[in-house]
Amino acid sequence: MSGIVVVYASMTGNTEDMALQIVKGIKEEGFEPVVERVDDVKASDLAGYDGIVLGAYTWGDGELPDEFLDYFDDLDDVDLTGKKAAVFGSCDSAYSEYGVAVDLLTGKLKDRGAEIVQDGLKVELTPGKADKETCVAFGKSFAQALRG
Repeated sequence: MSGIVVVYASMTGNTEDMALQIVKGIKEEGFEPVVERVDDVKASDLAGYDGIVLGAYTWGDGELPDEFLDYFDDLDDVDLTGKKAAVFGSCDSAYSEYGVAVDLLTGKLKDRGAEIVQDGLKVELTPGKADKETCVAFGKSFAQALRG
């Protein structure tokens, strides 16, 4: 296995919408990424990809969504050395901690040896037109970084 995998969690559809736009950008660069909801894939599967993009909304005052909790812990057993990675998520500035899920996942990927090739993408709630364009650009940039 190689190529790119995009794994995400979405409750209201905001992070899923971001994921679809990111996938669009990746495809525009000639890749056919595998797209999975976090509930449908094992953390160990990430080792089979060259490029890893994770997406999660931030829950409450700065927690990972429930769907990502076991997955996050399971990453402790996965060596991602040599993999390129990026993280995105929808956020809500009404909370004191903004977009912490993106930061937590970025830190975990780094801890497991992945190279973070771009800053995490945080979008306030529902992605608008400009946010969607930013997501497409994020996907394109990731694909370009993977290509080298």
